Amino acid sequence: MKKPLVGIFCDRKFIGEHAFHVVGEKYISAVVGGGDVYAVLVPVLEPQQSLAQTLEQFDGIVFTGSRSNLEPRHYGGPASEPGTLHDPHRDANNMSVMKAAVAAGIPVLGICRGFQEMNVVFGGTLHQKVHEVPGNMDHREKGEGAEAHYAPSHEIDILPDSHLRQWYGNTKAMVNSVHSQGINQLGDGVTAEAVAPDGLVEAIHVKDAKTFAFAIQWHPEWQYQDNPLSLSIFNAFGKACHAYQASR
Repeated sequence: MKKPLVGIFCDRKFIGEHAFHVVGEKYISAVVGGGDVYAVLVPVLEPQQSLAQTLEQFDGIVFTGSRSNLEPRHYGGPASEPGTLHDPHRDANNMSVMKAAVAAGIPVLGICRGFQEMNVVFGGTLHQKVHEVPGNMDHREKGEGAEAHYAPSHEIDILPDSHLRQWYGNTKAMVNSVHSQGINQLGDGVTAEAVAPDGLVEAIHVKDAKTFAFAIQWHPEWQYQDNPLSLSIFNAFGKACHAYQASR
């Protein structure tokens, strides 16, 4: 039997003089290994490829983390500081695809930037620099190298009656923290699932979604196979994709 087909949307970035559409291998490995699915990478072309055909193709969709920031015009925020990395091709594709996929009942998983996109798609807003907000922690990466950047950074409280508590079975966990943007106001119908010690929302779901519509601020894909919390997330996403495939 064929595995569910999952689309992982790319970043558009320049390598030398040319534009490339790319996804970090760690995301692909975690989605395939943790979800038991078949993954394909989806380019973020402008103009965008057919939305209808995109939705027809997939049994699940993933929006990954990225070095780029969502442009603040999408949530009515002040202009970014000069030099801030943006990806308007990704913005144009992901905003429309995510909303349509959730409405269609296709399982959707957002990670880091994908988490921020999910909040904004449903009318929420972002802090561009969480560490400059009074009372908030510094959620940016620490140390040098990937092992230091993705090391456990702070605890989260997993809220009662949340999907995450149901999947994971515990009320607290340690997570990494590799971001400067974060949720300011939750979007319409977007519900918090976990929070950091400073109250910053770390996991969300779309309350009235027909199926899996969930996102996390941290990076569960990093060494996911050794992390029970990460495995619980990718396993839950994979089960939702299998169920969607069977329903078609």
